[in-house]
Amino acid sequence: MNDVISLLQSHRSIRKFKDQPLTDEQIRLIVGSAQSASTSSFVQAYSIIGIKEKEKKRKLAELVGNQSYVENNGHFFVFCADFHRHELIGKREGKDVLPSIESTEKFMVGIIDASLAAQNAAVAAESLGLGICYIGGIRNNLPEVKEILKTPEHVIPLFGMAVGYPDQDPDFKPRLPLEHVYHEEEYQQDKEVYERQLDEYDALVSSYYEERTEGKRKDRWTEQMALMLEKRVRMYMKEFVQKNKMDLH
Repeated sequence: MNDVISLLQSHRSIRKFKDQPLTDEQIRLIVGSAQSASTSSFVQAYSIIGIKEKEKKRKLAELVGNQSYVENNGHFFVFCADFHRHELIGKREGKDVLPSIESTEKFMVGIIDASLAAQNAAVAAESLGLGICYIGGIRNNLPEVKEILKTPEHVIPLFGMAVGYPDQDPDFKPRLPLEHVYHEEEYQQDKEVYERQLDEYDALVSSYYEERTEGKRKDRWTEQMALMLEKRVRMYMKEFVQKNKMDLH
């Protein structure tokens, strides 16, 4: 196993950081690495907003569900799907690009481009000895987040990333077995095999929680997922996205 694979397979979310800001050089290295990610048809349909101001971090921390590590970190990044620049390009070049950039396909391109860039950023940060935590709670209150970030039409904040010097050393959380995730030639649909793999993973996750909490938790992964997915959250998203002139058709 080489150093890159070792780094990738040892990823853990860090939710407590030392009170030490990232340097401008570290920020540039992380963002530059993000920009080196693959991008659909060279579209580069994303932007990254970095937050240094303590008060702005505090406001965002409240909006995402009072997650302290959104406020207390070395730097906070927000990854956005962005076709604002492409709208300007259309006007600059005298082309009608709006039907394209307001399509579901291009909305997906923006999400995928931003996600690829973010994962490059995460790996770059971890290679520098930093820790990261993705923040999906950015989407809890997007109208307020957009106001804080001053994002224009055709720009949707997707998720945040807290980055900093780790002040904790959490255990690695076990993932689904490779055989459950990786299919060859076609999607495998043997229900008995599928159920057995889930049972085995439930036992692994339950054991992980029991050991980590000294017996206070034993929840199974399927139990967690069912309870989470039963709750309807962020159901305003379609309307919000459409109002921001993304994913209209």
